[in-house]
Amino acid sequence: MVGKRWILSGWFGGALFCQLTLVGGTQGQEVLTPRPVISTTPPAVEDVQTNSAGFIDFGNAVPAAALQQQPFQVGPLDLHPHFFYQFLYATGIQSAPGSPHDSVIQDVSPGLLVDLGEHWTLDYTPTWTFYSNSQSHNTNLFQNTLDHAVTLNGGLAYGDWLLGFNQTYTRSDTPLIATGAQTLQETFGTALTGSYRFNTVISMDLSANQNFTYTDKLTNSREWSSLDWLNYQFWPRLDGSLGLGGGYDAVSAGVDSVFEQYQARVNWRATDVTSFLVHGGLEDRQFVDTSVGDLINPIFDAQVKYAPFAVTAIVLDADRVVSTSPFENQIVESTDVTATLSQRLLKKLFLSAGGGYHWDTYVSTSSTLNTSRRDQNYSINASLTCVFLKHGTAAATYQHSENWSTQSVFGYSSNQYGFQLGFQY
Repeated sequence: MVGKRWILSGWFGGALFCQLTLVGGTQGQEVLTPRPVISTTPPAVEDVQTNSAGFIDFGNAVPAAALQQQPFQVGPLDLHPHFFYQFLYATGIQSAPGSPHDSVIQDVSPGLLVDLGEHWTLDYTPTWTFYSNSQSHNTNLFQNTLDHAVTLNGGLAYGDWLLGFNQTYTRSDTPLIATGAQTLQETFGTALTGSYRFNTVISMDLSANQNFTYTDKLTNSREWSSLDWLNYQFWPRLDGSLGLGGGYDAVSAGVDSVFEQYQARVNWRATDVTSFLVHGGLEDRQFVDTSVGDLINPIFDAQVKYAPFAVTAIVLDADRVVSTSPFENQIVESTDVTATLSQRLLKKLFLSAGGGYHWDTYVSTSSTLNTSRRDQNYSINASLTCVFLKHGTAAATYQHSENWSTQSVFGYSSNQYGFQLGFQY
């Protein structure tokens, strides 16, 4: 791991924004081995911690990040350049439904993260992707692409409040499981969050979210939503919450919908090495100007962490969400189960291995459309990462994934072998 900002998000992006995951719509699952994520946690909240039960500790200590000498400074700005390169040999990748191909795929991602003072960060990362069998050689194959990712994050601890703002823009043109093809998507996301502590045992989390997704030649969606929690600490290692949320989904083609969510949450640190976080409940979705009845679904997110040693961690995850589909007059009920093992070897080597199973059920939102598509996808992956020169990482990666679908053109089987190089200040 190279620095706090490389690959894994900090507490601010994880704890404060985790309440959004069961509300917002989701982009389609990507087929290719994912790129790493740069954390954009503002320095002023990097060192804001939670106690053993998950409650916010609004300590007034000077953030450690503010005491470190930054290598690149322009006036009040701290600059953190980063670079990522990935080489993949991938089999069975679909350029169109029912049209699998093998390809060498290369990603080149130079980027810059800027600390705008202590409370704001801005990151911009372009990614050039090159396919060995691109459309320059055959119009039925892949397009070489230039993707963009921009994130603006702000955070402020004020009295007993912790306030947050997050704005993202992404443009991606990658093969998706849902479409069975390379698919251009643009997404705009805005989140306003606030956490308030009434006393030592009661707190609340508030959120307001806006997510727009534009999919080339398919259905675009706009969603406005909120999910709010009231938290109570029973014991130092156990707290519970009640959550109430809702939202509105507007689509460019098809039927709009309104939904409400009723949830409960339990956070239990059973021992020093084992913890449980479970939240879930029901979503009631109504469809506008149609005779289709309400759709009531269980929704949940559960995580178990086991860290028997300082260099070992095992994480089990399961979640279920409902989101808009890129196809007209359809929504998707999605369920995931994943397991991940992280192990440090010989001080500078990091092994990560995992696997998961994913179910998608497409549900019609119109009385004139019948859909029976169901997908089941499983994947296994492993990577071995080495840290070098303090700021660099090199990794060898492998991923195998398969998708079975009741509509056979969306089925595929893929093996992906690769290596990654990363560098960040």
